[in-house]
Amino acid sequence: MGQLATGHVPVGLERFVELAGPALTSKGAIFVDATLGMGGHAESVAAKFDQVSVIGLDRDPAAVALVHQRLDRFGQRVKLFQANFSQLGHVLAEAGIGRIDAALFDLGVSSYQLDQDSRGFAYSRPTPLDMRMDPDDPVTAADILAAYSEADLAKIFFRYGQERFASSIAKAIVRHRQTRPIETSDQLVELIRGAIPEPAKRHGGHPAKRVFQALRMAVNGELEAIQAALPQAISQLRIGGRIVVMSYQSLEDQAVKQILARGLTNRTPVGLPVEREEDQPYLKALTKGAELAGEAEQLANPRSTSLRLRAVEKIGEVA
Repeated sequence: MGQLATGHVPVGLERFVELAGPALTSKGAIFVDATLGMGGHAESVAAKFDQVSVIGLDRDPAAVALVHQRLDRFGQRVKLFQANFSQLGHVLAEAGIGRIDAALFDLGVSSYQLDQDSRGFAYSRPTPLDMRMDPDDPVTAADILAAYSEADLAKIFFRYGQERFASSIAKAIVRHRQTRPIETSDQLVELIRGAIPEPAKRHGGHPAKRVFQALRMAVNGELEAIQAALPQAISQLRIGGRIVVMSYQSLEDQAVKQILARGLTNRTPVGLPVEREEDQPYLKALTKGAELAGEAEQLANPRSTSLRLRAVEKIGEVA
């Protein structure tokens, strides 16, 4: 499948269509793109499967507006909602939809958001420390850096960023903010560089990437949203329906793996002489663990180098 009209090539596009496609062949099938971004995956489904209805969600109103323009030619087959995917059940009820046939979760920050300096997601250039996916949310990254205690900052950096030097960085932030606020990405990067040992700066990529990831995840409640949304999608999925999840860092992938594992395993208690219907697996894995992007895609699309893709088919109802 070729490059789309905007010039943006979605990560894992061909593999996504291959995995989700068998669930989208019937007339009136419903596909949910829970993370619209720039709309590339949704556009591919709408173009390839002309009898499918597309429901799209994104918490970013600018992304919804962009995709609405991009997919306008598909008319009533596409319905878009500004909503956090943790509200998936509510959105489907509002749209009058009971069951869905396939869903995609393309997790993390989108290329569209990364490219906008005003959003503050990038650590490679000076930007305001905002990091909200929904600009109407009340708390920015700068707010967290200004108000959270040293212990709470260290906890965020370690939990969401797996940052080894979380305590040192938190201490440097608290000391700095006593004289002046931390409002821009370059200020924060400078503080991080000064708080970690010199050898650590030479390995593992940009020294600020883990702290920026942690702040973004804390601002947007990303892990909590995954833990709320994925079970809703599984519950709404028809038998034979499919879910594809794309993660880009280990914490996301671990959360997805744990949720899917509940449906992939037989839960019959040890020692019980018979297998009860309610203990049978209700999901079947379509991938062997988490798949990586192919070598060709990684060379063509750098964002795909961190891709971890999992897909499942629903084979029974959730007990």
